[in-house]
Amino acid sequence: MAAHYLSKLPTSTTALVPNHRTKPGLDSPTLTRNLRPDGLQKPWLGANSLSLQSSSLRVRTQEPKLRPFSATVCLSLPTANVEGVSSTEKVPKWSWRAIKSFAMGELEARKLKYATTGTEAVLMGILIEGTSLAAKFLRANGITLFKVREETIKLLGKADVWFFSPEHPTLTEEAQRVLDWAVDKKLKSGDSGEITTSHLLLGIWYEVESPGHNILATLGFNEEKVKELESLSSKPGFIDG
Repeated sequence: MAAHYLSKLPTSTTALVPNHRTKPGLDSPTLTRNLRPDGLQKPWLGANSLSLQSSSLRVRTQEPKLRPFSATVCLSLPTANVEGVSSTEKVPKWSWRAIKSFAMGELEARKLKYATTGTEAVLMGILIEGTSLAAKFLRANGITLFKVREETIKLLGKADVWFFSPEHPTLTEEAQRVLDWAVDKKLKSGDSGEITTSHLLLGIWYEVESPGHNILATLGFNEEKVKELESLSSKPGFIDG
């Protein structure tokens, strides 16, 4: 009996029709099926109208969002520890080239996967910055970034492939003393100018037990060149550039 009623049931069916204009990876078509018996008054069906509709199925293919990598460098120099400087005495400022040189040295230490920022990294930072008197003086004497990096790896070796440097590798004791020497040298000079990259380079040279000094000596830097650099950087009105 039930089969007899269902056989006469008027139905309206909307089939799934592929939309060829739909681009791959975007929303898929919606599958909808409606059954609407007109004027059906049968208690065993429990409703005047039967409607079946599948939920819209949306499939969207998206590439995974990758978190952009950004290298963060410290654009300020650590505080130098200078003996004999009172709290009221104004410590001279660093030139922007000296700050950038330090930041580039810190980044170079991270590239080489070293745990600390040493004098060798500061030396490479001076060459990477490239526009200061110290950088130009080094290149004029045949000391390039490539040579310094090569000597650094020979002297200190390569870091473990699975080691990752901290965001800001801490200064070694030698590198900290280089900063202290640069500030102290500027204070003793009595000049009102800035601390320059030349002070950084000279500080590396006078830190005789440091890797930076050894690399400079290996590449031909000597006391004669030190005197020449001091003479150039001590001229009145000298600008670090």
